[in-house]
Amino acid sequence: MSAPMLPSYVAGRWYTAPDEGVPIADAVTGETVVRVSSTGLDVAAMLDHARSVGGPALRELTFHQRAGLLKQLGLRLMAEKDAFDALSRRTGATDRDSAVDVDGGFGTLLSYASKARRELPDDTVVLDGGVEPLGRGGTFVGQHLYTSLRGVAVQVNAFNFPVWGFLEKLAPTFLAGVPTVVKPASQTAYVTEAVVRSIVASGLLPEGSVQLLAGSAAGVLDLLGGQDLVAFTGSASTARTLRSTPAVVANSVRFNAEADSLNCSVLGPDATPDTPEFGLFVDQLVEEMTIKAGQRCTAVRRALVPRELVDDVVEATRARLAEVVVGAPGADGVTMGALASLGQREEVLRSVAALRGVAALVSGDPARVDVVGADAERGAFLPPLLLRCDDLSAAEPHDVEAFGPVSTVLPYDGVAQAVELAARGQGSLVASLVSHDPAVAREFVLGAAHAHGRVLVLDRDDAAESTGHGSPLPVLVHGGPGRAGGGEELGGIRGVLHAMQRTAVQGSPDALTAIGGRWVTGAQRRDDGVHPFRRSLAELRIGDSVTAGPRAVTLADIEHFAEFTGDTFYAHTDEAAAAANPLFGGRVAHGYLIVSWAAGLFVDPEPGPVLANYGVDSLRFLTPVKPGAELTVTLTCKQISPRGGADHGEVRWDAVVVDGDGRPVATYDVLTMVAKTWPPAG
Repeated sequence: MSAPMLPSYVAGRWYTAPDEGVPIADAVTGETVVRVSSTGLDVAAMLDHARSVGGPALRELTFHQRAGLLKQLGLRLMAEKDAFDALSRRTGATDRDSAVDVDGGFGTLLSYASKARRELPDDTVVLDGGVEPLGRGGTFVGQHLYTSLRGVAVQVNAFNFPVWGFLEKLAPTFLAGVPTVVKPASQTAYVTEAVVRSIVASGLLPEGSVQLLAGSAAGVLDLLGGQDLVAFTGSASTARTLRSTPAVVANSVRFNAEADSLNCSVLGPDATPDTPEFGLFVDQLVEEMTIKAGQRCTAVRRALVPRELVDDVVEATRARLAEVVVGAPGADGVTMGALASLGQREEVLRSVAALRGVAALVSGDPARVDVVGADAERGAFLPPLLLRCDDLSAAEPHDVEAFGPVSTVLPYDGVAQAVELAARGQGSLVASLVSHDPAVAREFVLGAAHAHGRVLVLDRDDAAESTGHGSPLPVLVHGGPGRAGGGEELGGIRGVLHAMQRTAVQGSPDALTAIGGRWVTGAQRRDDGVHPFRRSLAELRIGDSVTAGPRAVTLADIEHFAEFTGDTFYAHTDEAAAAANPLFGGRVAHGYLIVSWAAGLFVDPEPGPVLANYGVDSLRFLTPVKPGAELTVTLTCKQISPRGGADHGEVRWDAVVVDGDGRPVATYDVLTMVAKTWPPAG
């Protein structure tokens, strides 16, 4: 019986190509797992379905609703991880590898869901920065905002992370309200298909928001327009080819590339063999060589070591590599699995041959590998290979990437030279410095940051919590300049905003208030005699306002506040010293006294829908307040953010305190929790 054809999910149905397709082999046994083909697949219909069905359905949901769906999906997939782990073993991945790929992918969904609920509004628009005054009278203002693109995100993924690779792209684009077409690398596409099948079966995501293209992506990029995006992970040469697709160029399609890079790890000059950092460096190097059999775009390809410590590092690393057991994932004692395919193994061997022209092989033999639980001839196995290059003029260590369990040790003399060698990678995703010397850390990071998307400084203090050199995190950007692709993925909300359009909107305060859902200074207020603190979230409206005061400031008040709080700063307590102060010219009220008085003026003291005050934002003291001044405060409902699943929401209030001449003396935002209904239901 022949292996099954891997289907695609197109326009709401599963599609199977009619031809024989390309056989995809099990990386461990060599047996055919599936066949892959996209012959006959209607690419135009796929893109149209995303734009006309998936996009509108997503845009009807708020960020919080999309985040809620991602959370449900992440939890559902996590409950099925054992089945995905078992399938992942056929790609050569050990359980440790799957923890990075499978668990990491599901964790990314949950991380984005949580971050979106905390940092994005329960709305479909994101405001970017503050309001810009564009005229003297305050009637013409500007505001930047983000809205969803009306296109489709096409992701083209690499073979090494069939789960995390597509979920780390799906999460931010889904939150942005943009549907996704997933194009996995054929070699491991069967793992991606299993996860997509579970997503479809769950019914959690709107139809059209996720589709799967198994096989060739020929023709897809030719049909993209200015509202579409491409997210690519793979080789730098393929990225250049795809980026130059005529339609991509002509329509200014947003193209994000995360490409191969020659990442480095640097041992600081202070990290001698008797320090914890030396052991951390060696352990990290071995880990980076062996996780996913070195098939990670973030893996350490160059180990930069002080010249006087090279022999020590080589010996210590060789000893650790001797403990690595290569074999079938799941077999007893196996710590490193196979490469993804025999073809990938041959490509790595070609790269190793090029490196050996300038470097000596100091650990491992590419012609001999002891394998546990599998046939070394049928599986794509290699041992870890460590090289040493003492010729710093050689270009190959900085040009040739062996995408497997391979790394090269190079010497350096001084931190400045380490910076120069790190930059010879022509742009990398990540570098790490293992050092406990803050001065070394500053010199290296500031010197090398321009050539790297991320820099890890590892030492004895952060090692226990460090996620390691090679692990991109959802909250930090993943990408790098130059050879690494020049793009950025992840980065928390930055990744969401990448899939949205930023627009500068100009208009009156009332217009911008209506458009952005946040009250703008100068817009209309409603003060109808009902204190806004008596209104539940269901009754409250943006612009609801109360003005209270005046309250006179006396010298006795200032002295009492100073004595009561212990804040006896001279500007409040010493007339002569305060008079000599060029900013005050005499004693002034404490800023916190003004804020406290303002609260006393605007607060409605009786029990009601306002449940709690949990902070202030953007507090500024603008004008000194001297004894004899009279203060008035105006509080205006600025933004309303219901919390899904809770019986309350967040209300942001604009607070302005003015003196008797109408001059603002303090401005800030008050944050409160307000009940959705009052009295509470039930």
